[in-house]
Amino acid sequence: MSLQELATAARKAMKNAYAPYSHLRVGAALLMDDGRVFAGCNVENAAFAATVCAERSAVSKAVSEGSRSIRTVVVVSDAETPLLPCGTCLQAISEFATDGATKIVALGKKGRVEKFTLGRLFPSGVRVNRTIRSVTG
Repeated sequence: MSLQELATAARKAMKNAYAPYSHLRVGAALLMDDGRVFAGCNVENAAFAATVCAERSAVSKAVSEGSRSIRTVVVVSDAETPLLPCGTCLQAISEFATDGATKIVALGKKGRVEKFTLGRLFPSGVRVNRTIRSVTG
């Protein structure tokens, strides 16, 4: 899938954004390793901590549909300059990225493009040892 196709999916999702407080609509599209694309938009809330960013909206859709390996993230917005994912979104993306090579692409309103790898933007995400140990007693 091309960058243009991913940007189109992100822009389509952005149209559904709920942004009555910031007035900044954001859309994100994820290309997964299995070839599927999942898009999401920001959903603001008067209790700002309850706001969901477009990137996490898309991650939740992907995971709820059984897809768990992100290859590329494209973010679009109404902003003049490209917006990069926030730290919370980068952490959510890193949970489902195969490695630091996952691509992050941000597109500004006037066509400016910024490209990064997850490893460059977020080199040290939170990692938990997922080994489950049985406790006998």
